[in-house]
Formats: sequence, C-alpha cells, structure tokens
Amino acid sequence: MKIEELEIKDVKLVTPPRFGDARGFFSETYNAARFKEAGIEADFVQDNHSYSAPAGTVRGLHYQKPPYAQAKLVRVLRGSIIDVAVDVRPGSPTYGKWVSAKLSSENGVQIFVPRGFLHGFATLEPDTEIAYKVDNYYSKECDGAVFWNDPDLGIDWGIETGTALLSDKDREAQRFADFQSPF
Repeated sequence: MKIEELEIKDVKLVTPPRFGDARGFFSETYNAARFKEAGIEADFVQDNHSYSAPAGTVRGLHYQKPPYAQAKLVRVLRGSIIDVAVDVRPGSPTYGKWVSAKLSSENGVQIFVPRGFLHGFATLEPDTEIAYKVDNYYSKECDGAVFWNDPDLGIDWGIETGTALLSDKDREAQRFADFQSPF
C-alpha cells in the first residue's frame, strides 16, 4: 500500500495495490496497521455510500463541528471525481489553502482527509459511486457547509461552474469570508 502526503500536511493519498487476472482484481483498501505506520490514527466507526447520477454533481464543501468532527477516507467505486480538501485548522500555515486529487474506480486512489478540513467532490462521469469511512458519527446539529465555488478559495473543480448540480444546502452555504472555524 502506497501512502503519500499531499502539499498540505496530514492530507494523504492512499494507493492500494491491485492483484488482477482475467476475472478482475483484488485490492486491500484499508489496513489499520499500515495506516498507523503512516501516521493515520483514525478509528473509523461508520461507512457511507454516495451515488450521483449526473456528471457535474458537486457535494461540498462540508464539515462537522466538534464534538462530531470527522476524518474521512474516500474512494470511488464507479466513475470518477475531483476530491477537494480545504485546511481550516486555526494557526495552520496552510489555513485556507486547498488540495485536490482525481479519484476513480480505474486508478483505485483514495484520499485521507483529517479533521479540521472542509471536504467536497465533483463528479466527472455519470453514475458515480463513492464509499467513505469516517471516524465519528454524523450529527445534524454539527453539520455545516461553505460555498463550493467561493472566489476567495479559487478551487479548480474540473467542471464548468454553470453546469454544477447542487443540493439546497450547498447552494445556500456560507461564504468563506464569513466562516469561523470551529476547529
């Protein structure tokens, strides 16, 4: 399993090896001991599955406030996405900076997003399915969002702005300038 840090400390790309033959492939997508060796201390407690029918679906930028803050391990089961993590840890030298990675069912790459980050993704293909582990339970009262296409962040989502499909929650999300980090 290859685990590498991205440009923002603690956000990591995880690339599990695949062992394939004429039938398909096998891949170990999570191993607690290997993650711990790489400095990932998350104790995952919940698995989530997300399906997006049209390409251009955007989900994010989301966060869970303490005491229900969540770290995530995200992978694509079908299709492809641009996955984005924005550092909102007060005092971090990379506060307000973002990193992204293309995750697909084909490349098998996963991203680990620690607590203290906004997280979101945009689907690049129709019928995209994502599975992700989280290290804390969901709490509606601690749920929040920052506008996905905020000009202060300048994120390249890999899609045309006018084609993005958003939920009401994401359409009504706050501006980054108004966001007060709870982390």
